Amino acid sequence: MVEKIITLENMSLVDFLGPDNQNIRQLAAAFPGSKIISRGNEIKIQGQTEVISRINDILSSLIEHYHQYGSITDKTVNQYLSATSEEAEGRVLAASPDVILFGAKGGVIKAKTPNQQKLVDTVMAHDLTFTLGPAGTGKTYISVALAVRALKNKEVKKIIISRPVVEAGESLGFLPGDMKEKVDPYLRPIYDALEDMIPAEKLKFYQENKIIEIAPLAYMRGRTLNNAFVLLDEAQNTTPSQLKMFLTRMGPTAKVMVNGDRSQIDLPTRQKSGLMQALDILKNVKGIGYVEMTSEDVVRHRLVKEIVEAYDKFDTEEQVRQAQANGATRRDERHERRLREQGLLDDVQPTASEEPELPVNHEQAL
Repeated sequence: MVEKIITLENMSLVDFLGPDNQNIRQLAAAFPGSKIISRGNEIKIQGQTEVISRINDILSSLIEHYHQYGSITDKTVNQYLSATSEEAEGRVLAASPDVILFGAKGGVIKAKTPNQQKLVDTVMAHDLTFTLGPAGTGKTYISVALAVRALKNKEVKKIIISRPVVEAGESLGFLPGDMKEKVDPYLRPIYDALEDMIPAEKLKFYQENKIIEIAPLAYMRGRTLNNAFVLLDEAQNTTPSQLKMFLTRMGPTAKVMVNGDRSQIDLPTRQKSGLMQALDILKNVKGIGYVEMTSEDVVRHRLVKEIVEAYDKFDTEEQVRQAQANGATRRDERHERRLREQGLLDDVQPTASEEPELPVNHEQAL
């Protein structure tokens, strides 16, 4: 026998459970081989795995129904009991236009800032959307929520989420475990978002049946991504060839999102970001949506917003200093060239006593 606990959040227990828990009693009566116990804001389910999965689906639908209408009646419970699993899964409920999805525990997932709402609207209107913004602006979370909603609405048949695996300070070869264990930490933010939005048993079913795929970018090569909601996260760490490869996987009925943060590029110093190049190359292509997040959209700890703004200020000042230094160097070079042309400055060859300029590191000397 398997046990599952569902926590009810942000709702009136009397309105959801009914007088004397009659709604839960009615649900329990429909599954005599299992136990459904309500204590406080928790509902405990005990029974066989298949039965628990079905009860969980019904409870998730009832939670969504509650958030739309504010109460549950015995008639409502009967409707969901009599519906097939596919009918219950495909039922689309929204409390208001800005609600994207109801989470696995009944919480409401919706845009919290104007730019997040702009992202939702842009994705709805375009098959390909580029989203840029600093850490903490909800790019990944909102994108995953839109993908899950599209799957539940049967707008797509699968979700494919990918990230480039870029080593930042540590080599993958030195990390413990097999390749999956090495790569999974890079994909953890995506798993966290999905676990917030889909009950554990349903998420496991989706992954086992390839309805939801989470994989490194390299796994996308050679595929045609059709009838799917496809998300490429952390795209600032793609190379130009990688991002071109990804974008050309897009099938005729696919919805594609590309997210990135231009301030967190972990590529080698001289390697150009594929995202930055794509934004320049595709700027005049019609039908592509663009959304730019700012520090005003940060929804994490209040310090994150201040940290982002401080780094932005530093980067701007550093660019100004670099431009001034480059300008001074070019002026000195032009002045020296004029003096040489006028014969006022002789070429000076380094003497044997002068030490040659050392390379930046020993690898450059090899």
